[in-house]
Amino acid sequence: MTVLRLLRLHRPADFADWYRIGAEYVHDVAAGMGLRVGDFESRVVRATDAMRAGRTDLPPDLARSVAADLLADAVFCDPFCQWMPLWYELGLAAPCAYADFQLKRVAKRYAADLPHLSAPRFSRPEDVYVDGRPATAYVDSFADKFVLADAVLHLEWFTYVARESGIFVPPLLVERTREQTVAYYTGRRDDLDEDVRTFQRLLFSDDEWVRRIADVYDLDSTLFDLWARILERERRALA
Repeated sequence: MTVLRLLRLHRPADFADWYRIGAEYVHDVAAGMGLRVGDFESRVVRATDAMRAGRTDLPPDLARSVAADLLADAVFCDPFCQWMPLWYELGLAAPCAYADFQLKRVAKRYAADLPHLSAPRFSRPEDVYVDGRPATAYVDSFADKFVLADAVLHLEWFTYVARESGIFVPPLLVERTREQTVAYYTGRRDDLDEDVRTFQRLLFSDDEWVRRIADVYDLDSTLFDLWARILERERRALA
């Protein structure tokens, strides 16, 4: 039923809440880290209202935020699945491909009048090595692989969408967080610096993103429930 419900999403209005939930996640993580968010909350409201009305003629700053959010979600699934067991990757191949297609199609409508918008490239396992071995070689269980993948990729997702939405994310913070995150989740580091731990705890609030998407789009999904439980458990552990 989850896939059938997702098949109905194809218009800008269908993705208004999808964008809103992602943008609110960006705002809350940024604000939690003390980053300057300006009037981002009010801009999210305006963009969401326009999407619900089926409008794509947004001011450049709003159009860029919408396009970046949807585009980042579109290209997130495939690299994430590559961090996971093969059975998981194969099982999600078809729904991921469909979501990728629809999200990109709507994102392009908002990016059409922008001078430039680069698609993000999220890390694959072969991009992240620890002591000469892929980071995935240091984790065994499904949950541990899921947490490692999310810890790396939601950092990259947030950094891209926040910056395209006009929120400055300090490069040094991102660099330190990535380095410490990989070491921590592969057993090469016992703890995280306080600001890095706070950053990852906020990023792991994507369990709420999963729950809110499932609720708004009526996705009665055991898989979504599993994702949310794993993410929530790690968020609480970091607290």
